[in-house]
Amino acid sequence: MSITRYQPGKRMSQAVVHGNTVYLAGQVAADYHGSIEKQTAEVLEAIDRLLAEAGSHKSKVLFCQVVLNNIADFAAMNTVYDAWIDPANPPARAAIEARLAHPALKVEIIAVAALD
Repeated sequence: MSITRYQPGKRMSQAVVHGNTVYLAGQVAADYHGSIEKQTAEVLEAIDRLLAEAGSHKSKVLFCQVVLNNIADFAAMNTVYDAWIDPANPPARAAIEARLAHPALKVEIIAVAALD
């Protein structure tokens, strides 16, 4: 089986396709100082772009891991996430609280999807 890497960098690729599965690196917002809603929207837009580049779509997402720097933001994050997710094809999901790479980051989302 071949492996295709998208947007490879020195340390990691933003997405890797192996077989019929797309693995996305954790995505964070470009604007570190936006609200939880704004950061979540930016992250989900980045996921949409990476999935499209790899030949997939949010309706094919199998699993999401949501990492919040403050679990008190869970409900606000979900308002944006719920509007984004394909309601006919909700993925498995986990949400945890953890320190992120920069103190101003509020959310990071990791996703795994099937190819179209």
